[in-house]
Amino acid sequence: MKKINKVYISGLGAVGGAYGSRIFDTDPDCLSVIADGERAARYSRSGVRINNKLYPFKYVTPEDGGDKADLIIIAVKHHQLDQSIKDIEKFVGDETVILALLNGIVSEEMIAAKYGMDKILHSFAVGTDAVRAGTEINFGNIGRIVFGAKDTSGKDKEIAVQEFFDRVGIPYNIPEDIIRELWWKFMMNVGINQVSAILKADYGVFQNIAEARELLESASLEVVAIAEKAGVAINRDDISRYMTIINTLSPSGKTSMLQDIEAHRKTEVEIFSKTVIELGKKYGVATPVNDMLFRMIRTLEQMY
Repeated sequence: MKKINKVYISGLGAVGGAYGSRIFDTDPDCLSVIADGERAARYSRSGVRINNKLYPFKYVTPEDGGDKADLIIIAVKHHQLDQSIKDIEKFVGDETVILALLNGIVSEEMIAAKYGMDKILHSFAVGTDAVRAGTEINFGNIGRIVFGAKDTSGKDKEIAVQEFFDRVGIPYNIPEDIIRELWWKFMMNVGINQVSAILKADYGVFQNIAEARELLESASLEVVAIAEKAGVAINRDDISRYMTIINTLSPSGKTSMLQDIEAHRKTEVEIFSKTVIELGKKYGVATPVNDMLFRMIRTLEQMY
């Protein structure tokens, strides 16, 4: 595959903004942000400030289109994914690679239904403490992007993205088994995102309060039990691995779901506890903790 020179980001939230700033700092001409007309106009007027620096990103609308992408990074919330899939259509070419930095374990299949799995590298972001408030984004730890080809047919795309990330300074990891890693991230989101949203807890709470960590673990262990039935090799030790990452984050940092609750936005509870509940029924695994978390978060959403 050719060198990556044309990059688009769909979704300029905390994660998209953090990685977009790193790309812009190194190669501003290669990057464009896909946004609808109203949002693009608003961003252009007020700008987007990331870590107190104003970023004059180039904005393109889905209707206008543009040059075909070498790489598209999708960094939206799950309930925005259907629209994002439509928005990127005019930018997808024969050799485009798509990375979807979404939570959950279903986004790649949704994108592949329109564009084909051959364009996709499975991926997720981990370890970032980025927080967005309006058009301001702040982070102390940019984290890293974990990505990889599902099989050997995607190795050339994997190498091209690796070379691009090296060039622009985005930390990354290419695991031996990307599907296992996706389930690991799903397991931890089911725990920390949901528990933090209910407790209104920043990362410092999980770093310092044992009972908060125990709540996180109880939700995550239901995913471990399901994964075992599904043939995915994650276990209790993987929870400890994630706690090590949490301990590196800014104590005042917040999960994406807590940010959503505080901003009275729709959460991603459907791809967390609701998915666990559905998979539990499929594999015959009891999910009482996630049953409770789902009802609590849906209640919070309806109390806005």
